[in-house]
Amino acid sequence: MGDRERELRREDLLDEPVAQFQRWFAEARAEVPLPQACALATASRDGRPSVRMVLLKDVDARGFSFATSYTSRKGRELAENDGAALLFYWHPLGRQVRIEGRVERVSPEESDAIFAARPRDSRLSALASRQSEPVASRGELEERVRALSAELEGAEVERPGFWGGYRLAPDVFEFWQHRENRLHIRLAYTRAGDAWEITELQP
Repeated sequence: MGDRERELRREDLLDEPVAQFQRWFAEARAEVPLPQACALATASRDGRPSVRMVLLKDVDARGFSFATSYTSRKGRELAENDGAALLFYWHPLGRQVRIEGRVERVSPEESDAIFAARPRDSRLSALASRQSEPVASRGELEERVRALSAELEGAEVERPGFWGGYRLAPDVFEFWQHRENRLHIRLAYTRAGDAWEITELQP
């Protein structure tokens, strides 16, 4: 049996889905390039969806955090409609994790910490870019970064007010394991009061 044909049974799962995710994520970190990459789906007020890749910044009992510009398309959509979904896909392990829930901004202190952890060049790029807005040319954007780099030489690059972290508080999970002949294994967690109910779904 190859890595992508691992067995997954109901009794293998932890009762708490965030803990189960952390177990799988630890295994993915050992075997998968960039395991923190995930697809984030949002929707506008009228339900028009959009999806893009983001990087998971942290996960704990409160939920899953990522960061972006508040004025980007996803930031604007989250301001209109706080429902969102994340999808992790770890091909070498034959695994997916789907997560749905509500999103809110993290505290300014948490956003500062996320921003401070970025390489300096990435902080400059975040400061220079008006994410999702049109730009006349690539050269104009790169010149803006060079100008900011010169202006802030020797100084700390602080988080701009238009950029920060978000946290998705989950209410639905699905753990998906690849199996032969597309008889994949799907185990879903849904909230049942203060606990979680686990249901196997047909592939």
